[in-house]
Amino acid sequence: MAQPLMPKATAVWLVENTTLTFEQIAEFCALHPLEIQAIADGDVAVGMHGADPVKGGFISQEELDRCQANGRAKIKMLKATLPQPKARGKGARYTPVSKRQDRPDAIAWLLKHHPEMIDAQIARLIGTTKSTIKSIRDREHWNISNIKPQSPVGLGLCTESELVKMVTTARKKAERARLAEEKEAKRLGKAAPAPAPVAEPEEEVHVTVQPDYAPAPTAESVFGQSAPVEKTDEPEPDVDSVFGTANKEE
Repeated sequence: MAQPLMPKATAVWLVENTTLTFEQIAEFCALHPLEIQAIADGDVAVGMHGADPVKGGFISQEELDRCQANGRAKIKMLKATLPQPKARGKGARYTPVSKRQDRPDAIAWLLKHHPEMIDAQIARLIGTTKSTIKSIRDREHWNISNIKPQSPVGLGLCTESELVKMVTTARKKAERARLAEEKEAKRLGKAAPAPAPVAEPEEEVHVTVQPDYAPAPTAESVFGQSAPVEKTDEPEPDVDSVFGTANKEE
């Protein structure tokens, strides 16, 4: 049930100016009956000026008279005749001026650790633009050399619960997109791409490398192989036979 704009001040006026029961006032003002009794006893809201709900446009005088005549009747509020303000849609997240210089570091961290998040989700999380995200991803940002990836939670750009919620949503969307691609591939009769096989280690092959230089030439390669010496039956000369013959000749 809707309640008046200033419930406690309205309760003060109703206690002072009407004969409504505590339960009727408590239900209309969304307060506890004991609190209404404390207002009547002067223990609560001492010195508070009451707010007239009739002049405020919350109830009519006829409704007030009807409920005073019947202690069990419930007070019904009037429907608002004034145009109600329209709820504004959520725009870009507001980031304090003192923390705007930290957004590129947070964007680099999200691109590195959560690539499943799309640009719109990153922009909504930390309050940035898609062009800034694209420039950092393509390393075309004017300050790319000084950008260091840092968590947006540590920088104070978002809370941990907001980050976890956004990451969970991004992963669910990525999983649905993957399942849709597999279903479409099956419908077209194409097998889903199999994961790349793990390459097994190749056996080591020992290769003998021949030296580039030529070996040193030998005597046989230059002069050819010498002819074998033929053996004769003549006895080999000894010292006595050689020098003995010379002494005899003298």
